[in-house]
Amino acid sequence: MTTGRIIETADCVAEGAAWLAARDPRLARALAQTGPLPLRLRPDGFAQLLSAIVSQQVSVASANAIWGRMQAARLTGPRKIGWASDEDLRAVGLSRQKIRYARALAEARINYAALRGAPTEAVIATLTQVPGIGVWTAEIYAMFSLGRADVFAPGDLALQESARLLFDLPERPRERVLRRMAEDWAPWRSVAARLLWAYYRVAKDREGIR
Repeated sequence: MTTGRIIETADCVAEGAAWLAARDPRLARALAQTGPLPLRLRPDGFAQLLSAIVSQQVSVASANAIWGRMQAARLTGPRKIGWASDEDLRAVGLSRQKIRYARALAEARINYAALRGAPTEAVIATLTQVPGIGVWTAEIYAMFSLGRADVFAPGDLALQESARLLFDLPERPRERVLRRMAEDWAPWRSVAARLLWAYYRVAKDREGIR
């Protein structure tokens, strides 16, 4: 197993988008409406996973607000999370459950540098051992923090809704169905996800992901 293609620049995303558009006229139609897709690369490490935990099951606006308060309070590193009281963490907007997840992540001592060269399956297996990090969070991390070109996150509600609209489906495809649909978009599934998020923004006039 290998890491596969790594997305490093906007040209990589454009290459993937062109490949997808040539493969499926519906994706080509979506791309014509969205325009060039964002690179969306982020740093790797503890703070990005903590930010992903903050984003779980809340709106993009709420997640941005909470993360902004955490940054202002300098509560984005494992030591600071370990030292903070529950009251400190509640004050910035974390729920009791997310406080527990943040502490579990701080105690996990993940070797983030080693994940950069690990196969995607190994990355997901390592991360999902931490309470509060499910497959969705691990896939988002692999996609944006590690730049993996062929990762998808079919459990994402915005991706499900975007696929429903674009492919004129009677209902949102469930995770297993959307994962199967995404097999047709390999080896550029991460770019397909970017395209569906961008299409969601056009169709619904709101962001589907931070």
